[in-house]
Amino acid sequence: MERIVLLSPAHPLRGGIASSTERLAQELQEQGYTVCIYSFSLQYPGFLFPGKTQYTEGPPPEGLDILPIVNSINPFNWWKVGRRLRKEAPDLAIARFWLPFMAPAMGTILRLAKGNGHTKTMAITDNVIPHEKRPGDRLFTRYFIDAVDAFIVMSRSVGEDIRQFAPQKPLAYIPHPIFDNYGPKCAREESLKRLGLSGEYPYLLFFGFIRDYKGLDLLLRAMGDPKVRELGVRLIVAGEFYGSEEPYRAIIREEGIEKEVIFFSDYIPNEEVKYYFGAANLVVQPYKSATQSGISQLAYHFERPMLVTGVGGLPEIVEHEKEGYVVEVNAPAIAEAIVDFFTHGREAEMGEGVRRGKQRFSWDNMVKGIESLFHEI
Repeated sequence: MERIVLLSPAHPLRGGIASSTERLAQELQEQGYTVCIYSFSLQYPGFLFPGKTQYTEGPPPEGLDILPIVNSINPFNWWKVGRRLRKEAPDLAIARFWLPFMAPAMGTILRLAKGNGHTKTMAITDNVIPHEKRPGDRLFTRYFIDAVDAFIVMSRSVGEDIRQFAPQKPLAYIPHPIFDNYGPKCAREESLKRLGLSGEYPYLLFFGFIRDYKGLDLLLRAMGDPKVRELGVRLIVAGEFYGSEEPYRAIIREEGIEKEVIFFSDYIPNEEVKYYFGAANLVVQPYKSATQSGISQLAYHFERPMLVTGVGGLPEIVEHEKEGYVVEVNAPAIAEAIVDFFTHGREAEMGEGVRRGKQRFSWDNMVKGIESLFHEI
């Protein structure tokens, strides 16, 4: 195996999948592989995209070959890209799969690519059965999975989902590597200054796009718990709303926590991410459903303890009471963990647990997993 094509979003498209694909491409290149990323000229039609923009204004990553040539809604484009990939004949084509909407495009491209009798296909599957289900999901997903020779999953629950469609195909579980491409850690004092926050309070951090399944409503209810309010803790909500923000504002009014919640409700550029984690004492992921989360891997990189709910692959990533907390999916359980963290001064010991634990999430492990699977197929 020498030449690899990654079929995935990448710069100037924004988001965790684009960022982690770029980081994977860098690691593959460092280990001697020739890599090209086939990204999207059109990822989502505007009316299907819930955020403000799909694009980042930041500079492109250095040293990567990124071709924005895939149109997610144009079958003629799929045919053209697939034939191009078949002609180029890389040893391996790896697709990032996170949404059934992408299945027709990616499935068609991979089928055509395999027609050369040389190129093998693999998928890194962030999700298989989506958090927010729509008609046709399973049909589209099956079409994609049938075009793939082997799978990498980053949580065991996604592996179980794939086994519903492909019980015999090779599959490897490799936890999501650490997001180490967001710059170094930033000191708390500097972080608070950059964000315009007072050093008088301890801070929780909810980071990332705000969608219903991510459970911000549960965290806001926990913030209204009398024991939490006694701590004088503040909550930073950093991320763009993917949907109406009014239900969250209503909870804040109902709980009377207007002064305790600080919103940074725009997309956070990569170069500013370090300030939010630098300001936080505890990163909270109160998800109602999940597979894995890149937010955990950001927290590991910035060495921040985590509070996660026991859904999907999150308990596989955070060791309870050593690197943070794994709690039930309800506001009282979240509140109880917050109270324990601050009243018993857990930050130092859990921070040390995170520093030790982060060693098990390396990009080298991901590359070794890809190599091993390739030899199976």
